[in-house]
Amino acid sequence: MLSVVLPIYNEAQSIPLLFEKLNEALASMDYEILAINDGSRDNSWEALKKVAAGDNRVKLIDFKRNFGQTAAINAGIQSATGDVIVLIDSDLENDPADIPLLLKKMDEGYDVVSGWRQKRWEKELITRKLPSMMANKLISKISGVPLHDYGCTLKAYKHEVIKDVRLYGQMHRFIPVFCKWQGGKVTEIPVSYRPRMFGQSNYGLFRIYKVILDLILIKFLDKYMNRPIHFFGGAGILSFIVMFCAVVLAVYFKITGQKDFVETPLPTISAMFFIVGVLMILMGILAEILMRTYYESQGRFPFTIKQKINL
Repeated sequence: MLSVVLPIYNEAQSIPLLFEKLNEALASMDYEILAINDGSRDNSWEALKKVAAGDNRVKLIDFKRNFGQTAAINAGIQSATGDVIVLIDSDLENDPADIPLLLKKMDEGYDVVSGWRQKRWEKELITRKLPSMMANKLISKISGVPLHDYGCTLKAYKHEVIKDVRLYGQMHRFIPVFCKWQGGKVTEIPVSYRPRMFGQSNYGLFRIYKVILDLILIKFLDKYMNRPIHFFGGAGILSFIVMFCAVVLAVYFKITGQKDFVETPLPTISAMFFIVGVLMILMGILAEILMRTYYESQGRFPFTIKQKINL
């Protein structure tokens, strides 16, 4: 059973052709299509209902307002019943004919197969392609999951590695990282890229700072989710070291008669970093309490089990 998840936002013109191509690509498979209308302001919902009326394999979710692509993908994942879940954009930049290629690669033992769009932005080398390459290299380096195209929505996931993933904010591009944390085996294959046929792109360079902030959060969750005191406490200890150096330097100036305390900013710096150090350690303690509350209130554990024998 295959579940195809389609986040849709203002794609009324693309929908008929999109479903036609999906049905052609998946004709020999047992599948369902979950289309999530993310508060579209055009006739996307009417177009979706028209498609669903003639095919009970098409299942629809209509948001009350625009919640963003991550929320739409999350809703689709939580409603999917297939053994494999495929995400694909609804703007026809991804070719549905590439879905069987993802599934074939998955048969080699992979849990996640990501698309790598070819010949994209060749005429926008400086403004689009180069920043994208740099961002993907940075994400791969920090996350430890080497992919060339994190921005490609076309990806296939085994249900067992994605079912426990909860997405917030704009974290959909990092789903392969979350799956790797669940013990999933991740790879990628080249897929087709076609320029958008209708409408205009909802992406731009303005989202770079959002990606950077999300990446910082990903790194924190990876390294310090289960030991936040080490992060905040480390920052606190560093602040105390700076405070100690400032105190020593201020006393040295005083003893040698070079400058009085009121003649340098060192006492103020010492007091400031002392306060910061105390606050950081207190934040670490609070974060530890929150982490324990998170696991214990939901009956969760900070580990996942792959297999049990004789238990």
